[in-house]
Amino acid sequence: MEAEFWRQRWQDNQIGFHQDRPSPLLLKHWPSLALAVDSRVFVPLAGKTLDMLWFAAQGHRVLGVELSRIAVEDFFAEHGLRPEIAESRYGLHYRAGAIELICGDAFALDAELLADCAAVFDRAALIALPPPLRRRYAGELYPRLPQGCRGLLITLEYPQHEKQGPPFCVGEQEVRALYARDWGVNTLERRDILAQQPSFVAEGVSALETIVYALERR
Repeated sequence: MEAEFWRQRWQDNQIGFHQDRPSPLLLKHWPSLALAVDSRVFVPLAGKTLDMLWFAAQGHRVLGVELSRIAVEDFFAEHGLRPEIAESRYGLHYRAGAIELICGDAFALDAELLADCAAVFDRAALIALPPPLRRRYAGELYPRLPQGCRGLLITLEYPQHEKQGPPFCVGEQEVRALYARDWGVNTLERRDILAQQPSFVAEGVSALETIVYALERR
């Protein structure tokens, strides 16, 4: 899944992964992280997720990163926000109120930029990546987050041979292998969602679960 693949998905409006409401699993489990109100939350591969608006409504500051300029500009336009735009070595920074969204490559972000991120939320980033990029994502980007950073990670599990990703199946064993060196990993919930995902059923997928993990940087 190279960068151009995702840019083309946004260009063609093939964004079935986008949800028209904040993630219910986010709303359920975020309070368990017990973050201070003014905490900065990092949202990688953010698209135009409404989760960012929800974080801001809770009093958090948001730092998102997204490759597609279409996604970034749609996010602000669809919510009547007029961002200030500036350029840095990381890309184009769009800022409006408590939300900052960088149009750029997540792998270009460094520890200096991420130093005050108290939390990370990943609903659709890890599962968007094939195995080699998943290893790079967890092995390069996540170590740049500061000690004590907490977060939620949401994944999918299904028989990978029954469907071509993305989204990809990322099993619990893989999650622990990717993160356990630097992060505490705690499984919070495992939920059967096949009945709520007709597109998976139509492709012949026989089982589908979503899993929520709490992460804490050592």
